[in-house]
Amino acid sequence: MSMKSGWRLIVASALAIVVACGGTTTGGAAIKGTITVAGFNFPESSILAQIYGQALAHDGYTVNYKLNLGTRKVVAPALQSAQIDLYPGYAASELEYFNSGAGEATPDPVATTAKLNTYLAKINVIALTPSPAFDGNAYAVPKAVADKYNLKTLSDLTPIAGQLVFGAGPECPTYKFCLPGLTSVYGLHFKQTLTLDTDGPATRAAFKNGSIQVGLVFSSDSDLNSLGLVVLQDDKHMIAADNVVPVVRQPIATAEVKTVLNKVDAALTTSDLVTMNGQVELQHMDPDAVAKAYLQTHNYFS
Repeated sequence: MSMKSGWRLIVASALAIVVACGGTTTGGAAIKGTITVAGFNFPESSILAQIYGQALAHDGYTVNYKLNLGTRKVVAPALQSAQIDLYPGYAASELEYFNSGAGEATPDPVATTAKLNTYLAKINVIALTPSPAFDGNAYAVPKAVADKYNLKTLSDLTPIAGQLVFGAGPECPTYKFCLPGLTSVYGLHFKQTLTLDTDGPATRAAFKNGSIQVGLVFSSDSDLNSLGLVVLQDDKHMIAADNVVPVVRQPIATAEVKTVLNKVDAALTTSDLVTMNGQVELQHMDPDAVAKAYLQTHNYFS
């Protein structure tokens, strides 16, 4: 499972971003049924839940929201018991939750989602088409380091890794998409590895004071630009496919609902996530307003 799950809980609490758990919105004149959209307890999930919900409401569904519902251990059982109808998931993390950490996730979002669906089918749930938008592990360097060594990809690190210090959370040394993957896939052998937190304050402080030159972040972090960090491209496709994907109860997943959600997902990019996360986390905008503006900009309401 992605290392972000526990950390997101801490961040959501620290940010103290409160989104109403209730609320109903309706779109067009024809009411087609009621759908309850849930989200995890971190801002990006609230944004995505609002995007899905508002798109469905515009299509004529009555939409209820249960945002900030909790971690995956709360949200997934709520879906199974039909207390909610859908939530924005992340392909690799959903797979490793539903397969009890069997290690079947791969860097391929389509294959990972297909494998996920073999588990979801048993509980009458389906994951739809994964989005290009990705929120998972990423590896960054300060801009000065990137400029000095002309770093654009993780492969570019290979000849110089022995001069650099790497920092990440305590899971990294044994998580196959972290240090083991960097070593086996990219041949990276760092001068030193520091155990910090998982993309938290200690990692940011270590970047700032120069005690690390390479560190684990998340691909959709809103503050990477302001921190002067550059994410290196995973050019050998080592990182697990935590692409955004709607997870929906089968009775709700009609052809029309699939069409609406897959259209939204197809246009969503990691850059969009970074921008919208920044609007909520840094500019303190409401997730529902950010979602509405995104959908309007992309002509979903025209």
